[in-house]
This record gives sequence, C-alpha cells and structure tokens, in this order.
Amino acid sequence: MNRSTFKNIFLSRRHLLRGTGAFVALPLLSAMQPALGVDPNQVLPRFVSICGGLGFHAPFLFPVTTGGDYEATPYLEKLRDHRADFTLFSGLSHPNQNGNNGHASGMTWLTSAQRPGLAGFRNTISLDQQIAAHLGGATRLPYLCLSSGNGSLSWTAGGVNIPAESSPSKVFQALFVNGSASQVESQMRDLQRGRSILDTVRNDAKKLGRNLGPKDNEKLDEYYASIRDLETRIGQSQQWTQRPKPQVDYAPPKDVADKQDIIAKQRLMYDMMRLALQSDSTRVITLSLGGMNAVPSNIPGVKTDWHNLSHHGKDEDKISELRLIEEAEFEAFSSFLTELKSASENGQTLLNQTAVLFGSNLGNASAHDWHNLPIIVAGGGYRHGQYVAHDANNNTPFANLFVPLARRMGLEIDRFGSSTNDTIRGLET
Repeated sequence: MNRSTFKNIFLSRRHLLRGTGAFVALPLLSAMQPALGVDPNQVLPRFVSICGGLGFHAPFLFPVTTGGDYEATPYLEKLRDHRADFTLFSGLSHPNQNGNNGHASGMTWLTSAQRPGLAGFRNTISLDQQIAAHLGGATRLPYLCLSSGNGSLSWTAGGVNIPAESSPSKVFQALFVNGSASQVESQMRDLQRGRSILDTVRNDAKKLGRNLGPKDNEKLDEYYASIRDLETRIGQSQQWTQRPKPQVDYAPPKDVADKQDIIAKQRLMYDMMRLALQSDSTRVITLSLGGMNAVPSNIPGVKTDWHNLSHHGKDEDKISELRLIEEAEFEAFSSFLTELKSASENGQTLLNQTAVLFGSNLGNASAHDWHNLPIIVAGGGYRHGQYVAHDANNNTPFANLFVPLARRMGLEIDRFGSSTNDTIRGLET
C-alpha cells in the first residue's frame, strides 16, 4: 500500500478521546507514526494464526530427537524447503481445558480461558483481537477472521465469538474492489447513522446508570467499553472508506464450487491472506482450517469422512487415510510459506516480517486429548530450524508463547491469559 496517501496528521500516543465522561487512550493509528518516530517506509510486523480443529497425527509430525539435527517425519518432510524457517514445539497446552469434549478447546486456542463448554463458561479476548485493538486503524482492516470450513478463532474482549468469513471472493472484494462513488457515499451515510445510534444509546445508558447498583454498573461499564470499541471502529472505517483500495496482480477469484474440496479451499484462502499481508491491508489474520463430517474430495485414496478418520482408534487403515489428508494440508501450508518468503519488502522477505502460528487445539484428536499440542512458529525474524520438546507430562502453558508474540507486535504486556512466564524456551530472536 502506498503510505504517501495518508494525510499528514501527527498524533501522539498520549492523545486522549474525551466526551464520554472518561479519558480513553487511542490505539496505534497510522497518523501517529511520525510522532512515534516511525519511518513511513519501514516494514511493520504482522501476525497470522492458523488452527486445524481436527488435530494432526502426532507420530507423523514429532521427530524422535530434538534440536536442529532431527530426522524429518512424514509431515515435516512436506515442509523441507522451510526447515530453517520454522520451529516445532511439543509439550504445550492451555490448563484446565476439560469441557464437554476435547473439541471445546477450539474455543480457547487463542484465548487460554479455562473449562470451555461447561456451564457458566465465558470466554476471554483472543490474542489476535488484543493485537488488533493495539494496532487500531493502521490498516484498512484491523484484522481478518477467516475459515476454510467452519468455526472462528477470534473472540472479543466481552467473550463474544467473531464470525469468520469463509468466502475468498468476498475477502478479495473487501480488500481490493473499489465501490462506485454512490456506493462510497452510501457507506458513509450508514457509518454516520451508526454514530448517531451509538450517541443515543450511550446517553440513555448514562441516565440508567444513576439508578443501578454496583453489580449492574459493572455490567454497564462493559457495555460502555463495547460502545467505545464500536465508535473507534466506525471512525476508522470512515477514514478508509474514502481511500482507494490497493491494486494487486491477481484475478478476482471464484469460490471453490466443491464444498468437499478442502485443500483447494485452503489454498485459495492462503492466497487471499498473502495478498492482504503484501498490500498491508491488514497485519492480523486468523484462519480456522475446521473439519467436516464428509469425505474430502480430490485426495486420492481417501474414502472415509474426515471427522471419522480423526477418531481412528488406532485403526491402521483409518490412520493411512488420515495421513493423506494431513499431508495435503501440510503441503498447502508449505506453499503459503513459500509465497510469503518469495515476496520482498524493503530488503526483507514478507515471511521474515510475519510471525505465523500454526497448529491445533488437540494433541490427540482420536482421544479428544488437548495436551501436548502440535505447534509450529514460522517466520517473524526468529531463529528457527529446530524441534523443541517441552515436558510431555507437565506441559508448559501454551499462552507463554503468546506473550513474546504480542510484544513483537508492539504490546507492552508481561502476561496473557494463563501464561506463567513472559518467555518460552525455543523462541529466540
């Protein structure tokens, strides 16, 4: 994206929003960059998170030996071109993920909230959303929440799941197709109408608050926070709606017609992600690889539905079919890394600028076991090329990995969720 199109407005991070009875610090905005001493041509970091909800068969992923001299397993062989570009972790998990079944841990993969799926459970903010809130309006879209099947990895500060977009064609349109003058004007009217509604709602809520007790006022404070978040997003949208979208050398895609062609859907969504990052349309992306109760098409040798295969019960025939699916997933992921590595920006590869978190919320999908998660961190400027095994019996909190990833994106935090440390063995710059 051509940053020279940004208005020459200098804002300080100390600038505060006023007028709601409180002083609210602004998130990081593109207009703040000169005040923060940031070179407008400097490449800024990105964060991508990808989760396969049906897990990955551990014996085909984890090597026998640790360190940099490990012998590649069947799945790691698919990533052979990127051996120096990623680190594989084992022995990580979020604590207390005992929900209605292991699949419930998918809700907390990026939040680390405990006991998902049980009565009274309330989720917390996901890592991507905390990063997006910090970055604010620095890009056209503060984040992309995507899915190649179903489900979403992203959760708001109030514990509300953010719907994922599963249509690559709609993603492309949102990022790169400019609306007509009348459409832009209509969007601006809708955004202004949204501001007016929020003004009315906020005023009514303030009147109501005078007659409420402490507990209800606490809930009302959460409501105010949601209003402020919406106001910020509307303001950002108003700015970006009037700016032309970047042009990319990519024909507008059509969605994959065959709903069971999971690999084609993953590859097309990876293309949209690469374009979004390369054009600096967003710096935060989540992708749920999902799963399905159907037979994946166009994978020779697979004749059983995917979910059934993931619960193989050590049946060798099922494991053989499952391997075909998961190898195809690793091949698609490898192609995504190749595309990021092939794109250069200010003398560095896009992969070097993008920390990619790839893995699953299940360590053993067949047993619904959420321990010993398969986790890969690629790119991001870290020192890679090794397999790092944490204690398989006493897992390291997975959220310990979130803290350095968040710091890399500019957040000044010492912990996230259930983290117990602000560093993790195996992630060094």
